[in-house]
Amino acid sequence: MNRIQSKLQADKKLLSIYFTAGYPNINDTVTIIENLEKNGVDMIEIGLPFSDPLADGPTIQDSSTAALKNGMTTEVLFNQLKDIRKTVNIPLIIMGYFNPMFQYGVEAFCKKCQDIGIDGLIIPDLPVDVYHEDYQAIFEKYGLINVFLITPQTSDERIRYIDSISNGFIYMVSSASTTGAQSGFGEEQTAYFERIANMNLKNQQIIGFGISNNETFTQATQYSKGAIIGSAFVKHVTKQGIHTIDNFVNAILN
Repeated sequence: MNRIQSKLQADKKLLSIYFTAGYPNINDTVTIIENLEKNGVDMIEIGLPFSDPLADGPTIQDSSTAALKNGMTTEVLFNQLKDIRKTVNIPLIIMGYFNPMFQYGVEAFCKKCQDIGIDGLIIPDLPVDVYHEDYQAIFEKYGLINVFLITPQTSDERIRYIDSISNGFIYMVSSASTTGAQSGFGEEQTAYFERIANMNLKNQQIIGFGISNNETFTQATQYSKGAIIGSAFVKHVTKQGIHTIDNFVNAILN
């Protein structure tokens, strides 16, 4: 069983943290991952920076730009992670755009992920149909879970199609805007959370975008298996550095 599938069976609400590889400094990647696990995070999304990040808000865009300037590339990331499974046990997901993966070679990329112990991929700009027809067999060959995003605008029919070809969790985007923290969820978002919960999908959902503190984490996880925090964490390491990760995680969970 894939580590993601195993973690989804845990009798608790899951906290997943996103950060940009190679930020704030090029060699921070492994330290951040190890610190997040040590402080009780359940799953980690490692952002592979890209020059044209469509779905990302300004905080993550800025961290991507800085990481690229620091020298982060696909090859550098794979090299940094080559021994990660000697120290880290929780699920690791690479989140990035399809272009770098395509440039690397999709099969070569997937094989490398398997070799170093990556459990899944999130590729916001890879259309579901293209994945299903052209790449699903390759992902499955290398034991990788592909995680799809849905938004409040995604039709029920589309959601059921995504659910049918998924074998991990569905990334439920809380709103139609780009990533970024917000103070709380309004009636419209709550109605969307309830609508998806009532669809009884076979894959559990984890909510992302707009989660930044204990209040929004608690709200989101009333309707889902877990929540993903990205921008708020990136802001934290920008201002406080990577050695106060315990403070950030404790504030979310307690």
